[in-house]
Amino acid sequence: MAKDDVIVFDGVIEDRLPNTMFHVKLENGHVILATVCGKMRKARIWVNVGEKVRVEMTPYDLDKGRIVYVERNHSTTDSTQNHK
Repeated sequence: MAKDDVIVFDGVIEDRLPNTMFHVKLENGHVILATVCGKMRKARIWVNVGEKVRVEMTPYDLDKGRIVYVERNHSTTDSTQNHK
């Protein structure tokens, strides 16, 4: 298999662990241990509990993964209202 052969899943952060490790509940119901990828660490992108993420996994070990994308939940109501 080539290095680029990965399985991509969407999931939700369940729990935050030390050393940028997270428990992620995948859309199929499985809970895996995932870490933040190097580009996200370099850009200092933070991941919080409850956020939707995209996880890459190798076909050889389906219990661990790498978080490669975080979907932010921004509310636009606060920024569009005029406060008087």
